[in-house]
Amino acid sequence: MTTMPVRRRRWRNTAIGLSFLLPNFIGFLILTLIPVGLLFYYAFTEWNVFGGSTWTGLDNFRQMARDTTFWTALRNTLYYAAFHIPLTLGVSLGLALLLNRKLRGVAFFRTVAFFPYITSIVAIAQIWNMLFSPGYGPVNEVLRWIGVDSPPGWTTSADWSMPAVIIVGTWRDMGYYMLLFLAGLQTIPGQLYEAAKVDGASAWQRFRAVTLPGLRPTTFFITVLLTIGSFKVFDLILVMTNGGPGQSTLVLAQYIFRKGFEENQFGYASAVSIVLFAICLLVTVIQFVVNKRRSS
Repeated sequence: MTTMPVRRRRWRNTAIGLSFLLPNFIGFLILTLIPVGLLFYYAFTEWNVFGGSTWTGLDNFRQMARDTTFWTALRNTLYYAAFHIPLTLGVSLGLALLLNRKLRGVAFFRTVAFFPYITSIVAIAQIWNMLFSPGYGPVNEVLRWIGVDSPPGWTTSADWSMPAVIIVGTWRDMGYYMLLFLAGLQTIPGQLYEAAKVDGASAWQRFRAVTLPGLRPTTFFITVLLTIGSFKVFDLILVMTNGGPGQSTLVLAQYIFRKGFEENQFGYASAVSIVLFAICLLVTVIQFVVNKRRSS
């Protein structure tokens, strides 16, 4: 007789818990899990929104291997990631170290550094396009003033368009990752710095022996986020250069968008999406393995 109320209470508590979880799970199922499953199916089909899908096997991947535009987009994606990741890491860490001190107005400067991250990407791209304007932009005016006779064309130049995008991407993202580094710096005990000072360690030695090891988990987490974000870059390039001039800033995410929504080749776009997913997964797994070996 006494076990029934307890059993009913357990079932009731379980039902209440599931009622809270169910809406989120349904949203995840409809908006994420099912679309991802369909993505893997459509990658092996020829499909557009106006007709049914036809199973083609590996034809999309064979086409991808011969597609010079795909390889250009892949190279541009790797180019962006190779420079954006270390630059953003270095700048955001430097800002965090600077703004981790007890300075007057430090909260204001932290807000200013974080503000670009929450600003509209369209506004950021348009403003930087004006700043990078070859004819009247302030950036080139400053370069001429310091003695550069032929400043770069930036977004109008095939050679300088990607560096311009990397600069803007780093400037936009540094505030967010600065906050993560600041949170990591707060977890390092102050006694370690005091002990290092007593031992006669210089500022650089304290940074190498105390700060960097203490920030290892935070740095690993930020590196993973940065890697995934860099490989998936889309909105900034779409608004700032639209993949141009020519194909100099065309990246995989924008190539997927073009193939799917502009050329109505959703099967082929799905195959490219799987390749991008595989690249992100591979790089992330390598980072986890390297971090585990360093930790051990």
